[in-house]
Amino acid sequence: MIKQLLIGIVCSAAILAFGILIGHFGISYYSNSAPSWVKDVTKDVDESFIEKFLSEVDNIQIQENLRELTKVPHMATTAGDEQTVQFMLKSWQDPETGLDQAWREEYMVYLSFPDPKNPNKVTVVSPSETVVYAAREKEKSYTPDQDDPEVVQPYAAYSPAGHPKGKLVYANQGKPSDYHLLNTTVDLRGTIAITRYGGAGRADKAINGAPYGVIGVLVYTDPLDINDGVMSDLNETYPHSWYLPPSGVERGSFNTHYGDLLTPYLAAKDETYRIPVKDITGVPPIPIQPIGFEDAYKLICELGGEAAPALWQGSFNCTYNFGGPGFKLTSAFNNSDVKLDIFNHEELKNSSNVMGVIRGSVEPDRYVIYGNHRDSWVHGAIDPSSGTSVMLELTRVLGKMVKQGKWRPRRSIIFGSWGAEEFGLIGSAEYTELSERTVAYINVDIAVFANATLRASGMPSLQNVIFKASKQVDAPGLDSTSVYDNWIQYANRTSPTHGLIPKVGYLSGAGSDYAAFVHYLGITSMDISYTYDRSKTNARIYPAYHTAYDTFDYASKFIDPGFVSHQAIARTAGNVLIRLADSLVLPLNCSDYAETLEDYLNTAVTLYEQQLQNRHISMEPIKRAVASFRNAATHLDQVIRSSDLANETPLKSEGSMTSSCCWTELSWTLWPSQINMHSGMLSGPLVVPESQPSPAIEGAAHTLEDVI
Repeated sequence: MIKQLLIGIVCSAAILAFGILIGHFGISYYSNSAPSWVKDVTKDVDESFIEKFLSEVDNIQIQENLRELTKVPHMATTAGDEQTVQFMLKSWQDPETGLDQAWREEYMVYLSFPDPKNPNKVTVVSPSETVVYAAREKEKSYTPDQDDPEVVQPYAAYSPAGHPKGKLVYANQGKPSDYHLLNTTVDLRGTIAITRYGGAGRADKAINGAPYGVIGVLVYTDPLDINDGVMSDLNETYPHSWYLPPSGVERGSFNTHYGDLLTPYLAAKDETYRIPVKDITGVPPIPIQPIGFEDAYKLICELGGEAAPALWQGSFNCTYNFGGPGFKLTSAFNNSDVKLDIFNHEELKNSSNVMGVIRGSVEPDRYVIYGNHRDSWVHGAIDPSSGTSVMLELTRVLGKMVKQGKWRPRRSIIFGSWGAEEFGLIGSAEYTELSERTVAYINVDIAVFANATLRASGMPSLQNVIFKASKQVDAPGLDSTSVYDNWIQYANRTSPTHGLIPKVGYLSGAGSDYAAFVHYLGITSMDISYTYDRSKTNARIYPAYHTAYDTFDYASKFIDPGFVSHQAIARTAGNVLIRLADSLVLPLNCSDYAETLEDYLNTAVTLYEQQLQNRHISMEPIKRAVASFRNAATHLDQVIRSSDLANETPLKSEGSMTSSCCWTELSWTLWPSQINMHSGMLSGPLVVPESQPSPAIEGAAHTLEDVI
């Protein structure tokens, strides 16, 4: 028995020694003669490829994309929308410049429409029900675009149908404070309130008024807020300039939530459970309708009652009064009521996202997503087709290089052309309710508001890669000036670490399709565009926003003649995309995030620490948390800087795996697995490397996770 045991031990030792020798010489062999895939694994972003990409982006191609996209109105789920779906699929399935795969992903969503056979009406009616004045039902035509029969009449999506009639009052922006002040002067029960855009969300203008007894709401765009006071279409507004014509009306989704309203937090598929319609929240409880400022002028300038505060005054050449309620005794509208006849209806409609993918070569199950919504209220040249035309040019350039075998990203890139965004970010929200495993999201909705400077918002960790990309792109129309150098002149801040740098905004709220990625999934995200010089205009957005005048004619004449700002956005956003997809270590800087947290903390301490102390509440826990995050971020930076990533391979033993596990851990790498690209979900077992992350990397990452 003992003899057999000794023989077994000797044999085991011999086998172990033989295995060690094989492993030693095998690793040495592969380290000296590594197969091609090892080189792919350790390859970093190729700067020469980025230069090639920048040179290939064509402003004329972007122009032609926009011309095609804006031929017809393409509101979500209409025939025009389907036409753009087919255009996207044709482009992304092109055998020479298309993507690896493209498909449509369909959802059954709850949308709101006006009745084309029974248009919404706003009238002033006498006590005998005689119509004294009628607001426009359709915007004035200046080009054939406005005459297209598919131009939807101005309406408030998700406004309930109804026929309220009452005395008119002016409620400024419809904020809670506005209604509160108005109610101290006027009995609001049974009144119709006219409000101006801005200050509160669209739906909130009705939601805030209903508790005071308001039974209907009108909303308009004041020339002070959009046109710098300009009002005449004889020689001042479109078609003579970029300013909004008097009959222009901003359409919009009047709800406070995003995603399909019947399937919150669930993807709106046919089989998905839907809540009862009566349980929907965040929509107007009373009818609401948008009108043009030419009609608002007629109504507001006839109002009686006390003068509204100075801050409530606009551009009309009259005093904005609260309303008596109702009109002046001297007005032709005296004793008359304002009546809303709203015939909106809701229905379930099939809406499509168009998805495309370029598969990654090393980390195919890690995605960088680039998205833009496709649907518009009318022709949508700026919102959203400026962004769609840019995305199509990006995919053309990158797709061609993939087809020619010149490039394939390290990580997979998913492109999303979201549907039904205008009704509440529906397409992107439904996708995120299926999606995971995304490392970053780039949103380019309105690519170009105007042609003065870059504007970027995003997580602080993305700041550095945005700066790097913008330094490599020439500013349109400026010799020897980069987008970065031009940007810093318009918006900047002083960083304790970096000094004077461009100001990157924050992705707060739900202004575009980044919302679901940020607020549902916590994915590192950014939004980028070219915009106007805010020192030269008070416009809260480009003036033709959501109107029938947002056309190719408008964009090519007044927003970006020559499409060079579109080109600059394509180059900058594409540069960021390539770096996120190709970098060995994801270019996300936790120290920049720490600096932002410290800035937030300092502001909170200044504003609230004394008040909290008076209530015996300490801010020390949050101070310690921010300090801990800073320490962990600093340590992570040190580990990255000390790692020789390019010379490491996954074949080396754990003792020498620090570098390769650094990129593995920090880029959240998991080895290739079967992935269902259509939904973003795993469809097979996940295989990970046998070697584990080094203690240094694992500790740094876990410390950050604990802090977060």
